[in-house]
Amino acid sequence: MEYKFSDIEEEAKKIWKEKDVYRTSKNGPGKKFYVLDMFPYPSGAGLHVGHPLGYIASDIYARYKRLRGFNVLHPMGFDSFGLPAEQYAIQTGQHPAVTTEKNIATFKEQLNKIGFSFDWNRELRTSDPEFYKWTQWIFIRLFHSWYNKKTDRAEKIESLTSEFEKNGNENVEAACAETEIFSSYEWTEEYSSKKKSDILLNYRLAYLADSWVNWCPALGTVLANDEVKDGVSERGGYPVERKLMKQWSLRITAYADRLLSGLEKIEWSAAVKETQRNWIGRSEGCILKFEIGRAEGSDEENAEDSSLNAGVENFSKEKFSVEVFTTRPDTIFGATFITLAPEHELVFQITAPEYKQQVNEYVAYAKNRSERDRMTDVKKITGQFTGAYAIHPFTQKPIPVWIAEYVLATYGTGIVMGVPGHDERDHRFAKHFSLPIISILKDIDVSENSFDERTGTLCSSDFLNGLSVPDGIQKALD
Repeated sequence: MEYKFSDIEEEAKKIWKEKDVYRTSKNGPGKKFYVLDMFPYPSGAGLHVGHPLGYIASDIYARYKRLRGFNVLHPMGFDSFGLPAEQYAIQTGQHPAVTTEKNIATFKEQLNKIGFSFDWNRELRTSDPEFYKWTQWIFIRLFHSWYNKKTDRAEKIESLTSEFEKNGNENVEAACAETEIFSSYEWTEEYSSKKKSDILLNYRLAYLADSWVNWCPALGTVLANDEVKDGVSERGGYPVERKLMKQWSLRITAYADRLLSGLEKIEWSAAVKETQRNWIGRSEGCILKFEIGRAEGSDEENAEDSSLNAGVENFSKEKFSVEVFTTRPDTIFGATFITLAPEHELVFQITAPEYKQQVNEYVAYAKNRSERDRMTDVKKITGQFTGAYAIHPFTQKPIPVWIAEYVLATYGTGIVMGVPGHDERDHRFAKHFSLPIISILKDIDVSENSFDERTGTLCSSDFLNGLSVPDGIQKALD
């Protein structure tokens, strides 16, 4: 006898719909349990295999929890707002609201054919004004808030301005950008409205700042890293360039500790939690300042040799200095070069005249590559010497300053202290460009590979000699 599964399935789905079996009541029986999927973008092509691949796993879990007596909320929605819908409208001449509605209908039909246990009464659409009015509301709340480290929470901006009026900012402990100390008199009597507004931007949780972005002139918009491939936009194949532009940012770093502690309470796999920790990116370390100088009377022949002390007999300090963030201050005596991100604002100011052309060409090359490409393409080693030197803060010896695409302007200060003996990427870079490689750990050979472990006994490190790595880190910080 033929098994007519399609007829049986249609009959079952009809009953599910009539009885609204997956509807979730807020006050239903059982302990509440929430199962959330990533919302798809509703393209005209319909579902692809990656959608049900994830949805099936979460649907199994949602059904399992229901059978265990939990009151399960398992919603679905559509990430239907943004560039893809706009571009499709431009290409076809159709209003995005029309095409988006049509695409959502297709997606819902396909999802229902598979038989997922979604509560469609809870459906969300990011293109719906009833939804995005809340994202606007959240943004306004963030803009009118600052993060008070004393109370470890966000507070209204009025409480901050009140403190400024009474005592200035000397006793304020906030998550903020660097700002000058001012008195209550200066705030109330001397500062203009414009200056006050600029100062408050340093404290607000939502603030304007110059940021490096992927700018696509043809699309007239900024693109995320995953929308750029090989220097062109994924949609349309238009050229993309790295550009410094004013962008709204969120002071998410203020919440790093709370995000990390909250992560421990979530039922996720160890691998996913580790990914989240890396994304949160909380690092403990210090800022090291390097004065920048240049070899006087350097010429092409001198400048070609960028080794540790070459061409720097007649050395002049410039008016510039750079700051490097490091989590390994114990390796400072292993630093043999400094590397700036090609987009860094000081690149053209410190570059020696005889290197202007090479630096210009390299910056043009690097700025048209996305951060993702630059981070993942580890086998391709590129860089350019600037002709400038940095003064080692302890030995006072000059070390060469390079630019390289493996350094990102958006990470730390956009500058890396090159310690090739104890950092894999620095080692590849130093070996490629014949820069010195020094071991600062006793009996550790770093000629062929870096030694990145935080173990061993420090040597060739002046006041850190004989200490273990953990003790060396602490003493260097002190």
